[in-house]
Amino acid sequence: MALSGWLGSAAAEPSTPVSAAVLASAKSTIQARAAKDPTGASLESLLSGEFALQSGKLNEAAEAYLKAARAANDVGLAERATGIAIVAKQDALAADALGLWRKLGGKGSSIGAAEATLSLRRGDDRAALRQLNALMESDPEAGWRQALIVLTSGSKDPKQAARVLEKLVDGGKIPSGNLMAWVAFGGLSQRLDQPKLTERIVAEVVDRFPGEPRVALLRVSQLRESGKNDEARQMLQSIVALADRDSNLRALIAEQYEALNDFQAVAATLARGPQDEQTYSLRASYLARAEDKPTLTKLYDELRENAAKPDPSRRLLLGQLAEFLERYEEALAWYQGVPAGQPRSIARLRSSNVLHKLKRNDEAYANLRSIQSDASTGDDARRDAYIVEANLRGEDKNDAGENDAFARGLAAFPDEPEILYARALSWERRDDIARAEADFRRILVAEPDNIAALNALGYTLADRTTRYQEALELIERARAAEPDNYAIVDSYGWVLYRIGRVSEAETELRRALTMQKDAEIAAHLGEVLWQSGKKDEARKYFEQARKIDPDNRSLSRALKKLGL
Repeated sequence: MALSGWLGSAAAEPSTPVSAAVLASAKSTIQARAAKDPTGASLESLLSGEFALQSGKLNEAAEAYLKAARAANDVGLAERATGIAIVAKQDALAADALGLWRKLGGKGSSIGAAEATLSLRRGDDRAALRQLNALMESDPEAGWRQALIVLTSGSKDPKQAARVLEKLVDGGKIPSGNLMAWVAFGGLSQRLDQPKLTERIVAEVVDRFPGEPRVALLRVSQLRESGKNDEARQMLQSIVALADRDSNLRALIAEQYEALNDFQAVAATLARGPQDEQTYSLRASYLARAEDKPTLTKLYDELRENAAKPDPSRRLLLGQLAEFLERYEEALAWYQGVPAGQPRSIARLRSSNVLHKLKRNDEAYANLRSIQSDASTGDDARRDAYIVEANLRGEDKNDAGENDAFARGLAAFPDEPEILYARALSWERRDDIARAEADFRRILVAEPDNIAALNALGYTLADRTTRYQEALELIERARAAEPDNYAIVDSYGWVLYRIGRVSEAETELRRALTMQKDAEIAAHLGEVLWQSGKKDEARKYFEQARKIDPDNRSLSRALKKLGL
């Protein structure tokens, strides 16, 4: 998945085969199991499994954990072996581990979900359906959630998930009185691009829960996915008045307007009902996204007039509004008027941005230096002052100044992940991939299980180099920790495409897009489909990506590469 929020160092540090943190992780796992396995029969396999897992070698890890589980007769190790094997797509090994897990007394919704996942992987829809039905019957409160996860992330492809979902609806096993379950399965049907099935579910929900406004929201979502945006807006307008007394409903309606890219309607919806500082802030942010300066000016004037002595949070918000409205002198006055406390630290950082906008660069950098050297200021604000300075130097096209700000930040906060991540992104943006990699690796030396850094480095190597096997191992480590993280699934699909496993890549990218409508995922899927000869469908996903984020870097690269 594309990089966001993390940065890197000037020279790559050597990556050790086994870091101290990896050894500590393995040791803690071994110690936890030693009491259950006093003979130590499982320890060698367990240690091998831990090291393999930390190296992104999921196949070896699954085999070692299964061996350890057999040696120790440990139900927890059998469960872990099953999970790793499923993520590694070693279905035969997963079936063996699942059998041992059940033999050792494993039970509950987790084991039922694992069984259903393997049935889907084998293409045995009938068995999967039977197991999912049993899962929902055995635990009406939580079983449907497990079934939803299995269909979202365990199926071979979206078409298979859609077939099984339709059978679940036909069989009447979705909890009859659980609105949340019906809405969730209706949402899944939409993401699987099944308009007829979605229509059936919506009709069922309307019949079961008459007068429930959340049912109307499901219908709105269906209309929106079908491209009927005007009808979706009309339905939203019919229920928006109900949100005056229900803050949760208000948030859900605002969410639908946001999906329609109608940020002015989002702000108007949030303006209904009681207001507080958080609500005002949200309204301001959506009006800013809509670039609706007239309405934002009215909000600014309203807040300014209704508070003779505004509190720190209000002063900070007024400063941010004035800054967006390009009333920089007013913004500076508001920021400088924020008294001590957390809002004060944010206001001091924002003041530097405003001074920079006013071309008072010396004052901006002097302000940041004062924050950096102020021992009474919290560490987070002092750290962020280095990052803000680096960003402003970057805006000035002052690469040397940007590098210096990061270097001073790391001198003050050695190996600070936020600064390293920010610098890595800066290197990557400047096409200095070696240095970006070095900073990601510095994060991983201190925090080997840092999932964001594992995924970011893996994606960078897959996207910007030809070191695909190394990229795959890093992404596999991230997948082992969070197999259902859509960003990691996207990275996995992208590296599969880069190593030539195009069919598998398409499956994973479709799954990622089912989990999250995202411009980058859509662009990746579009490129894979184009290279597979499915050009009409590819154009559909490129257009989807453009609607979500027309300036997305991955979209721009794909279109340029393909000559579109």
